Amino acid sequence: MFSGIVEDLGPVAQLKKIDTNLHITIRSKLSQEAYIDQSIAHNGVCLTVVEFDQEHHTVVAIAETLEKTNLGNLKEGDLVNLERSILPTQRLDGHFVQGHVDCTTTCTKIEDMVGSWNFTFHLDASRQNLVVLKGSITINGVSLTISDIQEDSFSVSIIPYTFDQTNFKKIKVGDSVNIEFDILGKYILKNMATFINSNTN
Repeated sequence: MFSGIVEDLGPVAQLKKIDTNLHITIRSKLSQEAYIDQSIAHNGVCLTVVEFDQEHHTVVAIAETLEKTNLGNLKEGDLVNLERSILPTQRLDGHFVQGHVDCTTTCTKIEDMVGSWNFTFHLDASRQNLVVLKGSITINGVSLTISDIQEDSFSVSIIPYTFDQTNFKKIKVGDSVNIEFDILGKYILKNMATFINSNTN
């Protein structure tokens, strides 16, 4: 479980394809405290550490992960948002994030608001019931608040600290990002569907 509060921005040091898996090596200040089997979110994707040293750690993305996330688009030197799993004793400054990406989507617009930025992303019609105004959403592992919803898009506002400390500063129009919708909303929708079905049969 994660909170969507990025701890470090690590560059990709090496990418190695072995069979259908992609071994991703990241240079990060978190690597020196890593351990084998540790869960770390990479652009919002929960991956397991399989190797580490004082400056690097390596994780493996399997074919299904590469198909459902933007990790397959990574190139050496790209910056990756990193977060270790939360401790039960720490404050939950973001929201409950599982590290299980629901889908990818595309950035359609970036507006410089002189002190903040508005990022707009495409929203498929089938996902409309998973977003609410002022609700939480995770983009590339960053916990954010939805500031606007249109028929086929949603927007978030990015403050300077978040812009500087995450890979939002590298996102361009047309780029693919990882999306995880709020788990509480998904549970509510499932239970509502079950309730409706049980009362119509």
